[in-house]
Amino acid sequence: MAYVVSILTLLLIFAILGLSFNLLVGYSGLFSIAHAAFYGVGAYVAALTARDLGLNFLVATALGMLAAGTLSGMLAIPALRESGDYLVIASFGFQFIIYSAFNNLEITGAGAGVPRIPRPALFGYVFESGLSMLALAAVFTGLTLALCWRLTTSPFGRVLRAMRDDEVAIQGLGKNITAAKVIVFVIAGALAAVAGALYAFTFNYIFPDNFTLVESVFIFTLVIVGGAGTLPGSLVGAVVVVLLPEALRFLTVSETLAAPIRQLAYSVLVIVFLMFRPQGILGEYAAVAESPAERAVGGGAPAGPDGSAPA
Repeated sequence: MAYVVSILTLLLIFAILGLSFNLLVGYSGLFSIAHAAFYGVGAYVAALTARDLGLNFLVATALGMLAAGTLSGMLAIPALRESGDYLVIASFGFQFIIYSAFNNLEITGAGAGVPRIPRPALFGYVFESGLSMLALAAVFTGLTLALCWRLTTSPFGRVLRAMRDDEVAIQGLGKNITAAKVIVFVIAGALAAVAGALYAFTFNYIFPDNFTLVESVFIFTLVIVGGAGTLPGSLVGAVVVVLLPEALRFLTVSETLAAPIRQLAYSVLVIVFLMFRPQGILGEYAAVAESPAERAVGGGAPAGPDGSAPA
């Protein structure tokens, strides 16, 4: 029972990561490979402030969100002023810088990580059991989903999708796309920090290898599998990608071979989906539509967010 609860809690944590990363790659067309870095910043800041300063877990989580959001903005502002290629390169370097900091700084425990992270408490109630942490993770996942839904269905969300489809046309309409990119980057980084804080408080121990480049690829995988540009797809992708390695446990292979087989399975999964179902499990093929510039001058009605024709 404890094993099942632990897996379900981890699934919800990765659902939050999938939702936050989908804001970037699915709705905004921005590709970053540093999402695990923001995930780690949230985990370390929340863990250290709760353990060493005795802060309430909500305050510690908020500080983790602030730190990750600030670093997201610092990464995005210079990279996004040029082209998307600069963002990929900058995020790659940023991922390794943050990982090296986790692995070498004394305050982060270097390679030993941060042990003895206290259980979260709220109004005198301590979330000691696995079931209580599962319920807490479910609440945070629901709040994250509600926030992402509100954001993507707002006028700002429509700007993000239009920017993804035709950036030049949106600039021609007077939209500040650099500001939109930085804002969505900060929001995505802050939400990734929520997942990091939940991970730290759930398992009471974190170390640098939890937040490597491989973890960023894992997050990218679940978005591709579930469907980029669709929030339910992030949830479905988390279910598939988190449960896949657990299914491999039933194979009679040694622990030495288990990790390479798991990575191979992820790689094959991504290749198969990119070749035969690039829109993911819940995504739909986008209809061939006119550009935002053509629609702006009366060329036709815009398609819906999923590519469907308007009613």
